[in-house]
Amino acid sequence: MQNKGLIKFFAILFALVSIYQLTFTFVANNVKSEAKAFAGDNPDKELKYLDSISKESVLNLGFTEFTYDEVKNKQLNKGLDLEGGINVILQISIKDVLKGLSNNSKNPVFNKSLADATANLEGNKTYLNKFFEAFEANSKGSVKLASPDIFANRSLQGEGGVDFQMTDAQVQKVIKRKVDESIESAFKVLRERIDKFGVTQPNIQKLGETGRILVELPGAKDVDRIKKLLGGKAQLEFWETYKVEEIGNFLMAANEALKKTEIAKVEKKAVVKDSLSALLTDTKDSTETKKGNNPLFDKMLSQSGGGLGFYAPKDTAVINGYLKRADIKVLLSPDQRYAKFVWGKATKLKDAKEKEVEAVELYALRGNRDNTPAMLGAVVTDAKDTFDQFGKPAVSMQMSPQGAKAWEELTGRAYTQKTNIAIVLDNVVYSAPGVSSGPISGGRSEITGSFDITETQDLANVLNAGKLPASADIIQSTVVGPSLGQASIDAGMLSSIVGFLLVCIWMVFYYGRAGWYANLALLLNLLFLFGIMASFGFVLTLPGIAGIVLTLGTAVDANIIIYERAKEELRDGKSLLEAVTSSYGWHGAMRSIIDANVTHVLTGAILFIFGTGPIKGFALTLLIGIVTSLFTSIFIARIFIDKNIVGKANLTFCTNITKNWFTNFNYDFIKIKKITYIFSSIVVIVSLVSIFFGNGLDQGVDFVGGRTFQVKFEKPVDAVVISEELSTAFGTPVEAKVLGDEDQLKITTKYKIKEDGIAVDKEVNEKLYAALAKYYPNTSYDKFINTFDGKKVGVLQASKVGASISEDIKTNSYWAVLGALAVIFLYLMISFRKWQYSLGAIAAVAHDVIFVLGIYSLCYKFMPFHMEMDQHFIAAILTVIGYSMNDTVIVFDRIREFILGKRKGSFEDIVNASINTTLSRTLNTSLTMIIVLLTMFLFGGESIRGFIFAMLIGIIVGTYSSLFIATPVLVDTISREEKTTVEKQHEAA
Repeated sequence: MQNKGLIKFFAILFALVSIYQLTFTFVANNVKSEAKAFAGDNPDKELKYLDSISKESVLNLGFTEFTYDEVKNKQLNKGLDLEGGINVILQISIKDVLKGLSNNSKNPVFNKSLADATANLEGNKTYLNKFFEAFEANSKGSVKLASPDIFANRSLQGEGGVDFQMTDAQVQKVIKRKVDESIESAFKVLRERIDKFGVTQPNIQKLGETGRILVELPGAKDVDRIKKLLGGKAQLEFWETYKVEEIGNFLMAANEALKKTEIAKVEKKAVVKDSLSALLTDTKDSTETKKGNNPLFDKMLSQSGGGLGFYAPKDTAVINGYLKRADIKVLLSPDQRYAKFVWGKATKLKDAKEKEVEAVELYALRGNRDNTPAMLGAVVTDAKDTFDQFGKPAVSMQMSPQGAKAWEELTGRAYTQKTNIAIVLDNVVYSAPGVSSGPISGGRSEITGSFDITETQDLANVLNAGKLPASADIIQSTVVGPSLGQASIDAGMLSSIVGFLLVCIWMVFYYGRAGWYANLALLLNLLFLFGIMASFGFVLTLPGIAGIVLTLGTAVDANIIIYERAKEELRDGKSLLEAVTSSYGWHGAMRSIIDANVTHVLTGAILFIFGTGPIKGFALTLLIGIVTSLFTSIFIARIFIDKNIVGKANLTFCTNITKNWFTNFNYDFIKIKKITYIFSSIVVIVSLVSIFFGNGLDQGVDFVGGRTFQVKFEKPVDAVVISEELSTAFGTPVEAKVLGDEDQLKITTKYKIKEDGIAVDKEVNEKLYAALAKYYPNTSYDKFINTFDGKKVGVLQASKVGASISEDIKTNSYWAVLGALAVIFLYLMISFRKWQYSLGAIAAVAHDVIFVLGIYSLCYKFMPFHMEMDQHFIAAILTVIGYSMNDTVIVFDRIREFILGKRKGSFEDIVNASINTTLSRTLNTSLTMIIVLLTMFLFGGESIRGFIFAMLIGIIVGTYSSLFIATPVLVDTISREEKTTVEKQHEAA
């Protein structure tokens, strides 16, 4: 081998760099273990310990030192499924951005186009493009985007803006740029919020041009708090409020009007006895009042100070419905017709039995024709979490000079009129203080209320970061508890070690000393793989571990191809040096290795492009593993072999037991093609019938949208009973399936999945807890929903996939599979220069995909593990495509070699000889893969069992199709004339 010294140099250099990079991970894990041991089960104490040593040196290499913060930032990053934490995808509302750019245009064509774009949004189509299409269809040229009442408004005029002379195409370019600027602004706001939140190694990135932003927060545990932090628009407003005396006549008239339509629906309970009820009723002891015949007032829990009373959160929707009714709104006096009714922040009250209950306060804000507040929050220049005069957590705000002047005028007016000023954030009143000492100068103000310290910290954080340019809805989220993450690590490590040992044992058993060389190369391959991931900051996920374990199988694939070729050369009478040189040559094993691995790279690249989250991690480790395994298998193992040759040791590439395996094997594969065609046709037909007319496929939430919860109970439960109870609680079917042990369920619901917003997510969590609370007598809502170290029961993992993103995932999956088939077809046609090779390979792959789909369709209802169609399944299908190609390419390469050679016999004889002489390669390659996959299936953990099962079935079927489908199709599609030409050439040779 030429340049052996250079290869050794690079191998040693890569090894040292890998060890150096992985040292940071080793040290960081040791420090975390020490912190955990010091803190016991107290996560806050553990965090304080790590903070206290953040600037201390924890790694001394002699020539330089590293603090814990530096070590932590250089360690191998673990994904949320291993580390625990929260992952969300936020959708910035392009609709809101367009409304803002148009100054909330009232143009009917514009607003209809916005509505049509929302209704007709398709997978992988951006909202902006759908809006432009809808506007063109609705306007029919009668209205231009550059109309003064749409985008040619004052705020968009000027250089780089819109003027009324522009064409729609010109305006579209401006609007696209403005939308991109808004998304970038939202990205920066979210980045600032996250940076101040204090999560270790957060990841935030824009997802193409979709207006979506991915946020990963490893180690984050408070689910509701995180979602509120990310989803809040931070639209701060200051409104003047109506006094109860001013709005009281309307409320009384509304109550009387509601009696006529709602009296039969009202709960039979007495109205609260307070000053408000006394003001709004004419009689103190009327029968109507006592018996609860007041729809608007009966639900009131208590009177309030600056508001109109406290209500239970569950009743707010009913009250909102009342106040928005047209027949109720007309009862407002002319000067109150723009009144805006808004709810306050949730607080705690004591009811008549002195029991603490949750309540929200209703406020009436002084609105106007344009629905604008007295002051906007843009005037706030700084916000800090502090404590009020009573020692309770609060947020102090400092305003700009212009804001200070406006604030002084506003507070002066409130002082004179004895009204309150409502401080409203994202349409929620956080406080509504009165002004008792005259106008407030200096621009200093304060938000008080029923806060805890974390709430005031978060509130100050979002105010300082600024408001989002549009609402940010959480359309996909995943929550993984740290205990579940550790279980995944343990399962992944176990499957990796067992898989590694089994592959090593097989290689030594089958190839003897050469097998040891392959194993040493394999060990170095793993070092390189982890070193590269650590060096470039790539994230290791549970599917990523699966990709690494699969690399164990593929890493020896090149060695198998080379060793089998070397054995053939030795049997032909060549010396060891000649056999090794020939097997490592282009016409030996290299062409097959390159063709097989290019198909792997192509499918891995497509998976990386179309995949999201953990699937990208799987594709990334697979791609890195292909590169590192090729280097170690071809170059590192060759160094050991060459040393063997120089030492004149006897290297036979086999053992006494295996030396005659598959030699002189002569089975007529082509002869039985009719039987295999019939068998495969039956399988394909049965599979298609089951998929389209029978059981169908168990589509996961990735494809249809929904929420899933992995819930651990204190003792075994009946999944059917749980499903029925949850279906009753949610008012819609809820699926519950056993996940591993009988005390653990996977719960899936589509309840309000088309509605976005933090409130909906919290409502689902609360409904789930309320329905299951009887199974958790000693567990609070926070402990049930939120994650923490050592968590044993409750929600261990939760995920949400919104309807819009599920459509994109489904579309991407279809394109990924079709794209992989198309790319491989083209590559094989270019490599082999005959379309028949490509057709045979694609026929075999299509057969494999349908076979796997059929197995999943026929078996998902009774298998003891989940067999859902989701992103993991698509990753498995693409992996099957890649590995099925591997076996097929090995056979096809030998067919090409024999056709170009001098082998005698008919065309069918040449093809049969090609299959038989490569059978050892084919079966060995598949066997190592099956060993690894079976190991992962048994030890890899419940969450990836269905994913691994698909690949396991696919590899087995792929081996069959390479032998019995791909080659017969190739033989049948090549013309008789071409076959005759080949046969004559061989006879003449």
